[in-house]
Amino acid sequence: MTEKKFEKLTAVKGMNDILPPESARWEWLEEKVRGLMARYAYRNIRTPIVEHTPLFVRGLGEVTDVVEKEMYSFEDRLNGEALTLRPENTAGVVRAVAEHSMLYDGGKRLYYMGPMFRHERPQRGRYRQFHQIGAEALGFPGPEVDAELILLAHHLWQALALKDVRLELNSLGQPPERQAHRVALIAYLEAHADQLDEDAKRRLHSNPLRILDTKNPAMKALVAGAPRLLDYLGEASLAHLNALRAILDANGVTYTINPRLVRGLDYYNLTVFEFITDSLGSQGTLCAGGRYDDLIAQIGGKAAPAVGWAFGVERVLELLKEQASIPEPLPWVYAIVPDAQAMPQVMRALNEVRRAGVSVQMHAGSADAWGSMKSQFKKADASGAQWALIFGADEMARGELTLKALRDGVGAQSTLPLTSLAAWASGLSPAAASPA
Repeated sequence: MTEKKFEKLTAVKGMNDILPPESARWEWLEEKVRGLMARYAYRNIRTPIVEHTPLFVRGLGEVTDVVEKEMYSFEDRLNGEALTLRPENTAGVVRAVAEHSMLYDGGKRLYYMGPMFRHERPQRGRYRQFHQIGAEALGFPGPEVDAELILLAHHLWQALALKDVRLELNSLGQPPERQAHRVALIAYLEAHADQLDEDAKRRLHSNPLRILDTKNPAMKALVAGAPRLLDYLGEASLAHLNALRAILDANGVTYTINPRLVRGLDYYNLTVFEFITDSLGSQGTLCAGGRYDDLIAQIGGKAAPAVGWAFGVERVLELLKEQASIPEPLPWVYAIVPDAQAMPQVMRALNEVRRAGVSVQMHAGSADAWGSMKSQFKKADASGAQWALIFGADEMARGELTLKALRDGVGAQSTLPLTSLAAWASGLSPAAASPA
């Protein structure tokens, strides 16, 4: 009988597996973020990956690139609902806050982590399934919360030892101010219609503000001469921006005002900002966000102010690889077991070590290929472990085992009574005991 051969299945283009040891670097970054969020009193929220399509059409704007070109949208074949894999998570957080009336007792500080989906051309740090970590403060109108979120991100870059990350700020004002600027901008662009590329011509009357964010170098001079939204801001909008700047100045956060910074989604007003690096080529925006005071009302909730940001996990990890060392998630102890028959006693001892908070990698093999002491030591050294715990038959018969240093003081050996193993493990520093 001919054996049936199956075609090898692979991941969808632009949707990547994250394998060890790379996955441990993700965990390391996520733990850094969780600790920092806790210190700023931000609490975790987890929203569905799939949402109703109108949430993004209404929230992000029908004429945005995300809605027009990039969303993974489909019809639920069981009930005909229009659904979309989330392309970003601010709209989902706002939907959850409104649906569950979370602001009834005051503002909320929230953060999230998870995958997002956009149909784009995959490239370095930019994939069709990508991951974001975001922070959102809802129910707070003042510029001090804008500043708090910017300081939170700034604090994170410091904690990660990232260098040469610059902050750019702008204000989009309020709708009447944007409308006055829009009229002037369209008139200016129409007067220079011969210099517009096809994308700019398409956006001229639907979303002219986005033309200012063009990446076309041929339009750089044209955009530089366009009317500035900052010049159309009223007293209240300018006061909001200046109060934010005063807080950043007092905290030693450097920034530049970029009047062409507009962001790609329609829900922003007042403060917008980006943290940018020049180390990742064209994918230079690490983190971006701003204020979106009208979004909750747009999706049917009770109007409330809000501000937030998100950063791309893949991009931050790429920058970490370029600039800084990420601790390798190595086992702290490697257990060398010459005789498989000793495994019941060995595993009991290792569980004591693990309960004390120490990472342990145990040797494992097959009955007919257990592995010699020499091969086990090679594996112990390759694992990056600090110590080898050697469960020799003679030592165990005496109620002991051998401890051998594999890194600091390499080769040094001592004997530990099995009864004191947990005490020895507990004496390690918490930082040393953690694999990352």
